[in-house]
Amino acid sequence: MESLQLRQREYLLQISRAMTAQLDLPSLLRLILNAAVEMLGGEVGMIVLRQADGRLAPQAVYGIPKSRLARLAPLLAEMAPLAESRWALPEVSLPLFSRAVGVPLRQVVHLPLHIGDESLGAIYVFRSGGAAFGANERQVLQSFADQAAIAVRNARLYEEVVTEKRQLDAIIENSAHGVLILTPDRRIQVINRALSAMTGWPAEEATGQPCWKVLALEHPPNQPDPCAADGLDVELPPGRSITVEGELTRPGGSRLTLRATYTPLYDDDGVLQHIIVNVVDITRFREAERMKSTFISVISHELKTPVALIKGYASTLRRADATWDPETLRDGLAVIEEEADRLNALIDNLLDASRIQAGALKLEMGDVDLPRLAQKVVQGFSTQTDIHRFELDFPADLPPVLGDETRLRQVLDNLVSNAIKYSPNGGVVRIGAWADGNEVTVYVADQGIGIPLDEQGRIFESFYRVDSGLRRQTKGTGLGLYLCKAIVEAHRGHIWVRSEPGKGSTFFFTLPVAGRRE
Repeated sequence: MESLQLRQREYLLQISRAMTAQLDLPSLLRLILNAAVEMLGGEVGMIVLRQADGRLAPQAVYGIPKSRLARLAPLLAEMAPLAESRWALPEVSLPLFSRAVGVPLRQVVHLPLHIGDESLGAIYVFRSGGAAFGANERQVLQSFADQAAIAVRNARLYEEVVTEKRQLDAIIENSAHGVLILTPDRRIQVINRALSAMTGWPAEEATGQPCWKVLALEHPPNQPDPCAADGLDVELPPGRSITVEGELTRPGGSRLTLRATYTPLYDDDGVLQHIIVNVVDITRFREAERMKSTFISVISHELKTPVALIKGYASTLRRADATWDPETLRDGLAVIEEEADRLNALIDNLLDASRIQAGALKLEMGDVDLPRLAQKVVQGFSTQTDIHRFELDFPADLPPVLGDETRLRQVLDNLVSNAIKYSPNGGVVRIGAWADGNEVTVYVADQGIGIPLDEQGRIFESFYRVDSGLRRQTKGTGLGLYLCKAIVEAHRGHIWVRSEPGKGSTFFFTLPVAGRRE
């Protein structure tokens, strides 16, 4: 008996040490169960843990074939209220368990897993025989069960912490906005995928770097930035956040407008532990604000001029105290008609821009004869200028293109109109094309003022106009080239420009040859 008690105490000491070092719940349960079965000389063992809904579910088994686990479900349902009892199950349960597991069983030891009033589950060890337990043995077994319960709860808590950390990591990593976690000295501890994409810094390279090196925002000098090189001097009071907006230059030269919000995390003693940084890309928002401002400015200017002219001529012509000769009437009405056409064209452009942004630009596709279309465009503009000469450069065997003739006329009208407006000294405006396989390339060339290289990448943006002395003298909303680009791309083509200041510009765009369907 003394040797049995000594062995049991050795088991208890061994399992206590092992349980304090083991936080993986499945491994811990196997360790506990194996020790319990060996300590009690059992043939079959099982640990059941109470689930969130109160059910008991087997979490570890010993000596029970996996194929027979399903047979235990009804028995476990009956056992749920019995997990509060101290030692044995009713004798009637033994035959049921014996049949369920396929092993002849005559005795069961039930070790409840309790921590205070909380019932975690139970350890069951089934034996085919054996002597009853004395008071000392029961005390050892109860100590073993108490130690096991503490270990199980600790492992469960650890499992919950790990699960929550994984969930938090997944939320941070997959957030649409950029997230940084900084140490108190402003070094990067965590950077998520979105912010890596914004900054161009891979996470493995950014981790450990000072914040100012990765999130180098350019902003007004009076704006406090905790992420700047001198950011340690910026105070971060508890319960408050600091928001900074600025420009970030990415590798390759592209720029983003970012808004960064810094939130400090302090411990109970008031010591700064981490700084959470949420970064939002507001480039499109700022661009939309700029476009809105430009839209209001350009449209108000473009609307005022024709409306003022129409009102002025109409008021003058309807004066009751004046009699106008037919020529004056014709001239006045011609101006009213011309300005009304300008308003109509402006409205059409705005509607087209709106359709493009809504993805609702529709094309009526058919075979288009480009030389004939270009001839119509030239005839329309020939009466508007005396200092420009138009030339057509189309090979005789140029195939027809697949497109919407009305929209393609709009593209050529815009390009030729720009060629005239930005060639104040006149010169040749040449329209031509050539075929190359399944594609036709069309061009419109002028001998005007040209476009600066640093502005050529933006001329196809909506409401953008080249910054030149002529901009204030020429009428326009900055929608023409934007519409050209959208129409060409809707035809599955692309458009570009080659230009040199003082030497003119040439605009090119491609169209599919008729007969090719995509």
